[in-house]
Amino acid sequence: MDKIENYLEAIDEKRKEPFRKLYEIVKENMPDGFEEEFLYGMISFVVPLKTYPNGYLNRKDEPIPFISLAAQKNHIALYHMGIMGQDSLLKWFQEEYAKQVPTKLNMGKSCIRMTNVKHIPYELIGELVTKMSLEESLENYEKYTNQKEADPKVS
Repeated sequence: MDKIENYLEAIDEKRKEPFRKLYEIVKENMPDGFEEEFLYGMISFVVPLKTYPNGYLNRKDEPIPFISLAAQKNHIALYHMGIMGQDSLLKWFQEEYAKQVPTKLNMGKSCIRMTNVKHIPYELIGELVTKMSLEESLENYEKYTNQKEADPKVS
């Protein structure tokens, strides 16, 4: 059994089925070019090193993360690195979430936290995954890292 399957099997029972469903939706909707890996203790979809050999933050052995999924103690987390640097995508997601989900959006810079498994917006997440290609993800990453280098206060 591989690391991803071990991770899926180890999720607590009340979150196992919703997490697996979310994982399948993310995987089915992932744009071409991204690869699935187990990275940072999570299931991650990344820009592979063969596509971007400089790696994440110039770590030549670490691919650039795009979307990661984690089953945390009190929530399911989806980390979408593209939301962090693309205001129009973030705004679209926030507006659609408010229309579709009865609970308030619980979100950090790139982390969408889903505490109530009954209110996971699977279709919306599937659509979110399709909204950024590998090329757009790389453009977003380079723009964000260049801004951060120019101004370390950029978060």
